[in-house]
Amino acid sequence: MQEQLLEYFREYAGQAVLISILINTIVAVLGILPSFFVTGANIAFFGFWPGMLVSMAGEIVGAAAAFYLYRKGLRQLSAAGLEKYPRIKRLLYSTGWEAFYLILALRILPFIPSGLVTFAGAMGRVSITVFLAASTLGKVPALFIESLAVYQAMKISWLWEVMIQLTLIVLIYNLWKIRQR
Repeated sequence: MQEQLLEYFREYAGQAVLISILINTIVAVLGILPSFFVTGANIAFFGFWPGMLVSMAGEIVGAAAAFYLYRKGLRQLSAAGLEKYPRIKRLLYSTGWEAFYLILALRILPFIPSGLVTFAGAMGRVSITVFLAASTLGKVPALFIESLAVYQAMKISWLWEVMIQLTLIVLIYNLWKIRQR
């Protein structure tokens, strides 16, 4: 998917920034797709720092669009699915600084899905201003780490890539065998 997006950037170089932001917005609104393929295409096309900044702009616009659409379109839905995430559930009832710090922390934590944080914020009482400020600050370190990882992965030689894939296959096989016992 990253290669297709990169090809699209090359074909429409003058609109590449807007295309990237639009794709990031779609990814954020869907809430289930990872955005690392957009980050990878941005870094490959624009370079590390400019690519990271374009990704950041896309993440901010995407979070704002998703928040707005979730709040307007899904507000009447139950938040029952959030029961297994106590910090996320707490966000539903938070406002002001408490909401700000919760969103900031949830954005920084790598194992909390971004779409879940956006959904909880939109279903809750937090204002869009607080949500966007905390989301932006929280996404900076997360996006930097993601960008660095993608950048380093693009530099890996084919031999290392094969070795990593073989290691993952052996690891998955061993975990499967342990589970079978």
